[in-house]
Amino acid sequence: MTYENLDRKLVNALLGDGRASLRSLGEDLDVSVTTVSNHLSALEEDGIINGYTPKVDYDALGYDVTAIIQLKVEGSSLPDVTESLKQHKQMISVYEVTGDYDIIAVGKFMDTDGMNAQIKELLTDPEINESNTSVVLNTATEHEQFELDLQE
Repeated sequence: MTYENLDRKLVNALLGDGRASLRSLGEDLDVSVTTVSNHLSALEEDGIINGYTPKVDYDALGYDVTAIIQLKVEGSSLPDVTESLKQHKQMISVYEVTGDYDIIAVGKFMDTDGMNAQIKELLTDPEINESNTSVVLNTATEHEQFELDLQE
């Protein structure tokens, strides 16, 4: 029996149902529970699968203001500012980027007052030279993952 594409099929199956049991995964992929367990452990050890988490609808919980914050920072301070942003619990994504800005952060807030307060707090950092904030009017898609292509 060959296991070509098994890891990719396993990842795709978990993207469809992250709570699937080893037994159901084995049945769906036509392999033993032990094989699924071994491959899943290897994917976790290799850092390909980094955990299992629910998909939370923050809007339904009252966090219906999404802000995209772009920052220009002093070059040597980039790692420090990035780390500081990561510590803000409402920043759901933080990216170091190329282009006009150095960092792009995405935050979720309950209201514009909360957003404004957190942005003002960020801007007290003397290493931040410039900022630009956009408020999302409508979310077309968010937190999407995609199935892996199977190798032929």
